[in-house]
Amino acid sequence: MIPSVNCIRMSGLVDYKTMLAKQRAVQQAVASGDTPSTLFLLEHIPTITLGRNALRDHVLCDSKKLTQEKVDIITTDRGGDVSYHGPGQLVAYPVFNLHQWQPSVDWYLRTLEETVIQILGRYGLKGDRIPKYTGVWVEGAKVAAIGIAIKHWVSWHGFALNINPNMEHWRLIVPCGIKNKPITSLAQLLPAVPPMQEVITHCIAAFEETFACTITETTLDEPKES
Repeated sequence: MIPSVNCIRMSGLVDYKTMLAKQRAVQQAVASGDTPSTLFLLEHIPTITLGRNALRDHVLCDSKKLTQEKVDIITTDRGGDVSYHGPGQLVAYPVFNLHQWQPSVDWYLRTLEETVIQILGRYGLKGDRIPKYTGVWVEGAKVAAIGIAIKHWVSWHGFALNINPNMEHWRLIVPCGIKNKPITSLAQLLPAVPPMQEVITHCIAAFEETFACTITETTLDEPKES
């Protein structure tokens, strides 16, 4: 049986804490069978996140600088180190019941990477994996970060693909705890910046192919919290 996924395109810039609470609620509903596997696609307000393995000294600035840059900093429950989310970055949060596919962390991570690689391929870009590092790279520069959480074989968190974000904000951190590795974006790799909604459409098609599923879309407005 082909798995069915509910995809929610969230409009506007989404507050990270609000989205984290929403993911947790949906994760519980998917685990209990009350909700189908769900894919959230969105952009966040500028936020630095600290994963379960994060080192605080990988944040390279103080709270005053973060306030000046209008960047939030939040401790979260995904795997990995320090990461950044912000406008111009496509964030995908698959809340998937992996029993519909394979209850395997490694398979899931590699399939998320393959999803990003397929998105890049639609723009003529070759996405690569680097041994020891989770994520997707183009010509040695990281274009997408991946950090996940799984409980009862239901996932949350996911990947962040850089379309046209504020690249200066990566100077505030050691991205994913990896020193001396550049960060890139589609804006830097392509002659013209692709529209976010176009990338989202390619993203949905890539998920359908890599996860061999049928996706039904809805849109949810999510205003920025004050």
